[in-house]
Amino acid sequence: MELAGIHHVSAITADAEKNYDFFTRILGLRLVKKSVNQDNTSSYHLFYADAVGTPGTDMTYFDIPRAAKTVPGASSISNTAFRVKSEAALTYWKERFTQHQVHFEDVVERFGRKTMYFEDFEGSRLMLVVDDGKGVPYGIPWTKSGVPEEFTIVGLGNVTLTVRKAQQTRQVLTEVLGFEKVGSYPSNVTAMPDITVYSTGEGGPASEVHIEERPDLPLERPGRGSVHHVAFRVKTFEDYDKWEELLRARGYMTSGKIDRYYFKSIYFREPNGILYELATDEPGFATDESMDTLGETLALPPFLEPRREQIEASLRPLTFKE
Repeated sequence: MELAGIHHVSAITADAEKNYDFFTRILGLRLVKKSVNQDNTSSYHLFYADAVGTPGTDMTYFDIPRAAKTVPGASSISNTAFRVKSEAALTYWKERFTQHQVHFEDVVERFGRKTMYFEDFEGSRLMLVVDDGKGVPYGIPWTKSGVPEEFTIVGLGNVTLTVRKAQQTRQVLTEVLGFEKVGSYPSNVTAMPDITVYSTGEGGPASEVHIEERPDLPLERPGRGSVHHVAFRVKTFEDYDKWEELLRARGYMTSGKIDRYYFKSIYFREPNGILYELATDEPGFATDESMDTLGETLALPPFLEPRREQIEASLRPLTFKE
């Protein structure tokens, strides 16, 4: 069994309308699914991805209007990267972020790649990373956003985990999930250990987890803009069944096998408290909508469809500006 890389990253927003505006109008991603949090159906769950919702291109947000401001710290997924194809794309995004008054920082080399840190309006900690295309294939560009195709975001890149003690997290990645250490690079914090890089699948940013050890930090207090969990790609349903067996055999308390309809999931926490999900590539987001109309209406999986009237009554109306 081998995980194929990052499947999706799920975070929290307190303003679904502004979140939609940022990720579609500014970042140029496609809303491929407007649904609900299946564990709390009074909350929206929005999925942004490439043109067809390819696994590994998907950033999702739970809409929690009263969410407090995040207080950053350890035991957190402290950064989520998005892939672009070239350094010229970074120049384009500098200009675009300046135009839209998005906070960003200078281009910095991390692990031999050019990167640019930026934040959304709620302080989500994000980054662009130049991907040379030698690892996990690019997603399919969404060409109706106004972003030139050569500069579009083509999928998720690496996630960074910030923890007080890195050894236990490393052991889970390597001894349980099958990641391999592929290198390290200096921390930007004085006197802190190097950030270590772990990879799986075909390699490249979309397959990587970066571990930042920060014993000086308090635990993060999550809120709007913070990441709830990271999901890793399971290529087959057969592997999915085997992963549940493996995790149980290794002593992990899991969620059990959960059918999210668009993919099947298993959740568990690693020793530093970070929530992992293993999610299947199939069946995908076009299961209940045509590819042309993805994200246009409220989509509910079949097991929630009988409650549609009740669920819609509990949701606040959303007005997205096109």
